[in-house]
Amino acid sequence: MPFQLIRGDITKISCDAIVNAADGTLCGSSGVCGAIHKAAGPELQEACRRLGGCETGQAKITEGCRLPCQYVIHTVGPIWFEGCQQEEQLLRACYQNCLEQALQHQCRSIAFPLISSGAYGCPREKSQAIAVEVIASFLEQHEMLIYLVLYTQPSGIARDRELQRFLAAHYQPLMPGMSVNRDLAAANAAAVEHKKKNALFKPMQEHLKKLGRKSMKAQCAEESCESEVLAYGSLENQLAHLDESFTQMLLRLIDERGMTDAECYKRANIDRRLFSKIRCDLHYTPKKKTAIAFAIALELSLEETKDLLMKAGYALSRSNRFDVIVEYYISRKKYDIFEINQTLFEFDEVLIGA
Repeated sequence: MPFQLIRGDITKISCDAIVNAADGTLCGSSGVCGAIHKAAGPELQEACRRLGGCETGQAKITEGCRLPCQYVIHTVGPIWFEGCQQEEQLLRACYQNCLEQALQHQCRSIAFPLISSGAYGCPREKSQAIAVEVIASFLEQHEMLIYLVLYTQPSGIARDRELQRFLAAHYQPLMPGMSVNRDLAAANAAAVEHKKKNALFKPMQEHLKKLGRKSMKAQCAEESCESEVLAYGSLENQLAHLDESFTQMLLRLIDERGMTDAECYKRANIDRRLFSKIRCDLHYTPKKKTAIAFAIALELSLEETKDLLMKAGYALSRSNRFDVIVEYYISRKKYDIFEINQTLFEFDEVLIGA
């Protein structure tokens, strides 16, 4: 199951377990802990007293009481002293031990706040990076829906200066009043280009049969067309895949890269059930963010990504900031879907995958 960054109030998240960033007594009255106790009612306070406190980095579990979750997992994050007192190791332990508690209690979903990022002084960027690292590692081995709930509004200011320059150079927002369907227009343009490419092969199809189905490279060498070979690969390959659906292309790419289905959908931050649905339907039309997630998981080039998107009826547009951010990462061969999603979240854009 996938990992999702969301903005909101953790006490209103409906899932199997939520995490309480508590103090050592587990009965704090401020911050996330105070909000959770207020929403859960006095029964939670009594349950926490029976636990007898908790050590920093450890985690203990209670019933959810009046919250819309079955359990509350309480953990004590470290107070931040500039990172010189094993704070990072203790913070990782908080996330890891909460996930272990969720596993032991057969939870299928869990929601985390940013532990130690409030009054305990851990910089938000550091806390978020540690959370994502631990969660991503956990999801490589386990199936669970994991939320990281951020209360603050995204800043919309990327820390990557190269990305800032890329957006300044390539992002062309639509003027007010324009109602162009950007994906459709771009997809139509891509389809026209695709037809032009395919036209190159039609007059050669009969010629191919006469020559005993030589590789396209051999034929083009004889006809001084090696540039087309470099661009499109073997003629047999192109003719075999002209009419692929999105699902067929996706499954072929998974096989060509020697990946298992599980490796692919986990890297794509896609739910196993959704992947199964796609695999069983050769004519399945995914959402755009799903198609892009698979392109990231398969580490496709920008041109390969555009081809995969076109199979689903989409295209990348310079007037869509989401698309430009995705193009930036793919063109630089940066395929960490969690890093990409954190950037998209900062710009308040839809996330890739789940």
